[in-house]
Amino acid sequence: MNELQQRMQMKPQSNIPNPNSSEMLEELLSSTPARIGVWRSGTRPLTKDMLKFRIDHASAVDSVYSEVSQQLLQQYPFVQVETRYETRENYLKRPDMGRVMTLESEEQLRKQCIKGTQVQIVVSDGLSANAIEQNLADVYPSLLDSLKVYGLTVGTPIFVKGGRVAAMDHIGQILEPEVLVMLIGERPGLASSASMSAYMCYKPRIGMMESNRTVISNIHHGGTPPVEGGAHIGMILKKMIEQQTSGVNLVI
Repeated sequence: MNELQQRMQMKPQSNIPNPNSSEMLEELLSSTPARIGVWRSGTRPLTKDMLKFRIDHASAVDSVYSEVSQQLLQQYPFVQVETRYETRENYLKRPDMGRVMTLESEEQLRKQCIKGTQVQIVVSDGLSANAIEQNLADVYPSLLDSLKVYGLTVGTPIFVKGGRVAAMDHIGQILEPEVLVMLIGERPGLASSASMSAYMCYKPRIGMMESNRTVISNIHHGGTPPVEGGAHIGMILKKMIEQQTSGVNLVI
């Protein structure tokens, strides 16, 4: 078990002296990773709480600016492509550039990827490379096993560097899969910098409405367990193909 998983499993504690209802406070603490029950020294936060806040904030910043390691990506048969984001600073300021593939990547997708498959899997760093580092090894095999059980064919897996969610639309336009799932790092908060989301869509195309996407969020060891998340994604993709729809029109 890594350090992140150990922290997630630590029982939350409150520093509030003599609360009116200890049971209610304990129930609240167990229901959320948010900062509940922090106390103060005079008008200021306790030193240990302030240091914990700064550690978590630094972890979130690192997740945004770091990159997924090639050592991890080389363990999988990904075709690696990029959006037009150019730099990480530009990626944060210009979300639109993370939605469009470079011309070189477009050509790479056409040459190296299977077109018209039932399921297309896309992975992207998004706003948290740490989410991919921490969860991919559990989510990806579980998803493949689930799709195999349902008898669904899978295309060439893709990794997108500097991707936003709508990059799936551009990829869908090029490869025309029946359904596409993008596993992407979520915007890191101060409770977890390792949260992954799975965005799914039936026949994604450029210009599609956001209401046509189906999403599972908070996939990490302190939220939706990664192995369970991968299996659940496979079930949802099967329903999309059966119902020929996604988003608000999908019945799960």
